[in-house]
Formats: sequence, structure tokens, C-alpha cells
Amino acid sequence: MSSEVSLTVLEQDAFDEAFPPVELAWDEPNGLLAVGGDLSPQRLINAYHAGIFPWFNENEPIYWWSPDPRAVLYPEAMRVSRSLRKTIRNKGYSVSFDEDFSATVLACAAPRSYSHDTWITRDMHAAYCRLHDLGVAHSVEVRNSNNELVGGLYGVVSRGVFSGESMFSRETDTSKLALLALAAHLQHWGYTLIDCQIMNSHLASLGATGIPRNTYIKLLKHSAVPEPHEWRVIEEIDLSHWNQHA
Repeated sequence: MSSEVSLTVLEQDAFDEAFPPVELAWDEPNGLLAVGGDLSPQRLINAYHAGIFPWFNENEPIYWWSPDPRAVLYPEAMRVSRSLRKTIRNKGYSVSFDEDFSATVLACAAPRSYSHDTWITRDMHAAYCRLHDLGVAHSVEVRNSNNELVGGLYGVVSRGVFSGESMFSRETDTSKLALLALAAHLQHWGYTLIDCQIMNSHLASLGATGIPRNTYIKLLKHSAVPEPHEWRVIEEIDLSHWNQHA
């Protein structure tokens, strides 16, 4: 779709307004579909159900995206390095789910070594905390032996898909450990895939792959809804040996 085509402008406070078909998303920038609207819980839920997510910087309007191809990680396909398995066995890290969602999002928003900018604005933080309160958004936390939060990630559940929003690492491999814990538990609970949104070399090294947007939308719409479950660590899952022969 040519970027000469006008973007759909969404109305403020029209939380149940329909998004345009994802096929109308621009080719350049890849996946840009609409602008405006708000970050109300219902609009965000509707967006994720349609394969769309918000992404914008401070002082920008809200931009909505559905890129093609879509980066996804099938839980059983995650690549686990020997060094990560060694870290799990020897470094004394603990993993939890949903114990401190707000702090995890704030940690993801903190400046990185390569950039002082963040797209996780205060409004985004508040919006995803509201989704968490509704049981739609979840976090994975990694703590070191001093009980310090040193890694983690958060994202949104739509049917059998977990859409990862961001991750952070304050110690070596801790974001990978969070992703591994997520993948292992999602597979156990019966989820179809992890939506990684946009491919990069780091995700590819962990086993993510790019699939056509229409394939992703079909998987999203037809994925089975897992049986109700608690978001808590299953002690029987040994992350140091999980998926060892994949």
C-alpha cells in the first residue's frame, strides 16, 4: 500500500471504533495503519485481537501498526544456548509472573546504553497497567540472589497468542531467561505463539521467524483459547533442561 494513501484518523474516546483492515497498512513505513484515538482498555483489546498494536514516541500522536511480515516465536522453537542454561543453574536467579507488573514496564522504559529515548511513555505505562488489572496484560520478572529486579518482559494476551511488548536486562541473559520462562509456560498452558511484532537479529538468534501478515492474522483468529490457568511459576518445569533437544 503506497504511503500516498491517507491514514485513517481514529476518534478520541470512540473506544469501540473499528480499525481499518490491516491490508490497508502502508508498505513504508512498514505496517503503519492508523493515527489518533486513545489508549482505552477496550480500544487496545480490539487492536490486539485484530493484529494491531500502538507504537509512538513522546509528543507524537498515537500511531497504530500491523507490519508485514510479522515476527513470531513458536514457544517450542526457542533456541536456548548452553551459556543460558549454565546461567540458570549457577546464578541463583528466580522467576515470577505478575508480581510487579508496573515496575517491569518502568524498567523496560528506562534508557538503554544505545539510546536515551523510549516509546513507553507515562500514558503507555498507565494504559498497560489498566490492561493488567483486567487480566489481559502480564509480566515476567527475573530477580537475582539479592532479590533485585534484573530482567523481565511484559505483553498482552489475545486468545492463544502472547504479544510481547518489551523486555529489559540489567544483568547478562536475564531478558533471555524471562523469555525462556514465558515460552516454557505458554507451551505448557497451550498457547500457539509469541508475537514479537518486528523482526531483528536478536529475536532471530532466539528462534523467532517472520511470517506473512495474513498468516499471522489467521493464526490469531483461529488459535484455541487456552483453559483458564493461574499466571504463576510451575515448579515442575526445569528451565535448565527445557527444550534441550529442540
